[in-house]
This record gives sequence, structure tokens and C-alpha cells, in this order.
Amino acid sequence: MNPLPVYSLMPIELVRGSMSTVWDADGNSYLDLYGGHAVISIGHAHPAYVQAIAAQAERLGFYSNSVRIRIQEEFAERLGIVSGYDTYRLFLCNSGAEANENALKLASFVTGRSRIVAFDKAFHGRTSLAVATTDNPKIVAPVNRTDNVTFVPLNDIEAVRAELDRGDVAAVIVEGIQGVGGIRMADDDFLVALDTECRKHGAMLILDEIQSGCGRTGRYFAHQHAGIRPPLVTVAKGIGNGFPIGGVLVSPDIDVWDGMLGTTFGGNHLACAAAMSVIDVMESDDLMQRAAENGAVLANMLRDVPGVTDVRGRGLMIGMDIDHGAAAVRTSLVQDHRILTGNASNPKTIRLLPALNVSREELDRFVQALSSTLTLETT
Repeated sequence: MNPLPVYSLMPIELVRGSMSTVWDADGNSYLDLYGGHAVISIGHAHPAYVQAIAAQAERLGFYSNSVRIRIQEEFAERLGIVSGYDTYRLFLCNSGAEANENALKLASFVTGRSRIVAFDKAFHGRTSLAVATTDNPKIVAPVNRTDNVTFVPLNDIEAVRAELDRGDVAAVIVEGIQGVGGIRMADDDFLVALDTECRKHGAMLILDEIQSGCGRTGRYFAHQHAGIRPPLVTVAKGIGNGFPIGGVLVSPDIDVWDGMLGTTFGGNHLACAAAMSVIDVMESDDLMQRAAENGAVLANMLRDVPGVTDVRGRGLMIGMDIDHGAAAVRTSLVQDHRILTGNASNPKTIRLLPALNVSREELDRFVQALSSTLTLETT
């Protein structure tokens, strides 16, 4: 039996990692500037992360949510403090798709409504409601197609208002920064207006911070740059640094009753130990500030590279466009320079989602390699 392919594969097998460096089965080292879809936030095999998981595994690796899990309570408290959402409650699950799925269900439960507004180029996951709100017909199965989801242009508040005026919208879901869509930014003014309109019309605003959260943009959540505080925020990926964990931050204004949401593995002992270690390292090494500073430096350097036509993003969530296409450039970066980067739905876009403690020297190495690659591509 062979595993089914999930994504198009790079021609390497990775077997080991340390911080922003990974090694393949032949012993070759690579600079990882993608982190497996924005998952690696504090670096591969960070000593504090490894120690935390190992120590917890020696005590108790798992029990379900049928008993009290004190480390889950401790993690929820720590996450509330570091994110600035200490008055919110936390529902823990295993992935970003599950987080969005449960946030959408929760919005429908609370409002009693059934319709959802999402945005063009959005990606929210591959489970039932999450994929229904993802703007990619290729991955939406017939069973997931629904008339209850309407897609509107990003940053078009009038289009959103027209849908909200119908009075049947349970939720509007938007990414802090669109990742798969190509690092497309929701304008700060748009997010402020979106929050205002949702509250006015009794709809729940859901901020999907699965790629853009965990300090990646220089604030804990990307939407915090706009100064809004939505009732539902979803998290995953970077909060576990590779250990599967996701969550929904739920406003204290939302009345959650027993049995509405459930999970077996969500918030288990190992997942919470991993996530606690991520917060420890983020705080001790001031990684949000480093992400903001190094991201700004990297973006400015990229704007000076001939052949790069656009640079977007915040902090260490950067998208850059290559006029003649990104695929060949990404291949050359892997084969000739041993640097891993990400793609996007836009074939011209390269995504950069490195660990938040990537060094300035490593970023310089990438810019030099990119400049060399683009020079060869255009000659």
C-alpha cells in the first residue's frame, strides 16, 4: 500500500532539522524559508520544544477531554496573555481546518442563521464547511457545495454590506492575510469597517489567523494591526511548531453551552506541552519583534532585486511576484542553492514563511541566491 499524494512533491526527502536548516536523506543541508506551510515558528527541533514534549510523554502522553487536563488550562491562560485575548475562552482541536469548521458552526448555533460570506482567493481548509468557504472549486466535492456560502471581492465593503443587509448571514470569515491566495492583504480600514458592519447586522466576524498568527506579522495576530477585536479567532500551524494543534478563541459575549462542540484529541497533553514551549521561546527570544524587524529588512531587500515585480506582506509573511513565473525560480532555488520556498494559487508568487528566529545572515543568503537565479533566468 502506498500513501496517496497530497501536494506536488519537491524531489527531496527530509530526515532531520535544526532551527532553519533541514537535511535530506543524502546528508545535504537546505535553508528552510517555508516551514512546511508556516508551521515551524521557533525552528526545527528547538531544544526547549523537544524537551517539553519528551518530559510530558514521560508523565502522560494522552487522555481525552473526559477528564480535567490542567496543562490545557495553563496553555489557554498563557495564550490569552501573549495574544491579548485573556478574557476569551478557548476551544482546542487538532488543525486549522477543524478550527474554522467549529468557528463556523458556532456562529450558526449562536445566530440561528445559515449563510456565510467569504472572499475571493480564500483558503480555510478541506473539511466540510471550511472547504465550502474556500475559493477553489477543484477541491470542493459535490457533497460540500452549498448555496449558503457567498464569495465577494476582498476589500470591497460595499459587497459585504449588500450581503449583510439580507439579514440571514451567520458569519463573515476572512484571513488575517491570505496565504494560499498569494499573501493578499485585507486593508486595515476594510477590517475596521468589516468588524463594524458585522456587529451592526448581528453576524459573527471570524478571523482566520492560521497562517498569519503566532507572531508572524510582528503582532500576535495580523488583524491586531487594524485594532479590531473580533468575536471569533482561529489559530493553528505555528502555535504547535509541528505538533498538530488548533483552536478557536471565543468572545466572552458568546454563550457556549455543553455539547455544542466536542473533540477527542484536541488540547491533549502532548499538544499543549508543545504549544507552551512555543510561547516560552517566543517570549524569551522576543520573536514577535524580531519577525517585524527582519521581515521589514527582507521586504526592502527584495524590492531591490531585478525581476521581482511586487512584494507584499507583514513581518515574516511575505509574498513576492516574479513576472515570468515562480515555478522555475523555486526549482532553481532548491536544486542550485538548496533553499526551500513556497508557492501560491498565483503562479507568479513565491511565499516566504520562515521560522520567526531565522537569522539576518540566512535572509541575506536567500536574497543573494534569488538575485543570482533571476539573473540567469533573464539572460
